Amino acid sequence: MPARIRKAVFPVAGLGTRFLPATKTVPKEMLPIIDRPLIQYAVDEAIEAGCDTLVFITNRYKHAVADYFDKAYELEHKLERSGKTEQLELIRNVLPPGVRAVFVTQAEALGLGHAVLCAKDVIGDEPFAVLLPDDLIWNRGGAGALKQMADASAASGASTIAVQDVPREQTGSYGIVATSNFDARQGRITAIVEKPKPEVAPSNLAVVGRYVLNPRIFELLENTTPGAGGEIQLTDAIATLLQQEAVNAYRFQGTRFDCGTHIGLIEATIRYALDHEKLSDSARQMMQSALNELGVEDLA
Repeated sequence: MPARIRKAVFPVAGLGTRFLPATKTVPKEMLPIIDRPLIQYAVDEAIEAGCDTLVFITNRYKHAVADYFDKAYELEHKLERSGKTEQLELIRNVLPPGVRAVFVTQAEALGLGHAVLCAKDVIGDEPFAVLLPDDLIWNRGGAGALKQMADASAASGASTIAVQDVPREQTGSYGIVATSNFDARQGRITAIVEKPKPEVAPSNLAVVGRYVLNPRIFELLENTTPGAGGEIQLTDAIATLLQQEAVNAYRFQGTRFDCGTHIGLIEATIRYALDHEKLSDSARQMMQSALNELGVEDLA
């Protein structure tokens, strides 16, 4: 039986310039949705999928992500003395027992492919996941996107890439795949095209930030010719990989929020607030009140 993934890579070395000035001191992966940072949602998704080694590709200036997953002795001691056991458990359990975090420094920002390549020594010769925390995927009451993909990849033995349908006029913002034998949930990728114009896009299935990859990808990344700015693109290595072995596209169940954009972060915050056990009623009332002030009668 093909091996299941145990390790997940989180490329978090980007500067997050779209969210300046907030990201001058706060990494974009630490921007909160309600009371948890984006990186926590991605980590929880990886752990649910069976990963127990989390590899964070960071840069020398971004300490906040590492600090978040480290112990906070002074804060824990203060909460313990104050009898605030609920808050104490929250900060103690950002990672459950048996799960380790490994931090690897990417010396230069040389593209997503280079960031993944930085994890080679930790991953070794086994399949692994890549999660982009900007892409927050919510599947209310169901398995997370990566768990769905890990199950499919373990069954097929093939690398598996998350895709979602996008309007054809938006294909120029994504990597777009062509597939064969697509059965509404998954199919073999025959080609991958980076940001094609709508009139030449092979489909409207767009690659989003979840991957389950065969370790052969590392050899291909090492031999990928850098593009503009000296960057090594993961898409280029995947395009070579699918010429040599099966690579599947997987249409996950769930809603993706592009939290690398302002409106995506706002949308995710609203959706999570409306679903929050303690905040949903108050959030709905506040939103309805705000809409009423703008002349909108009903919050559907």
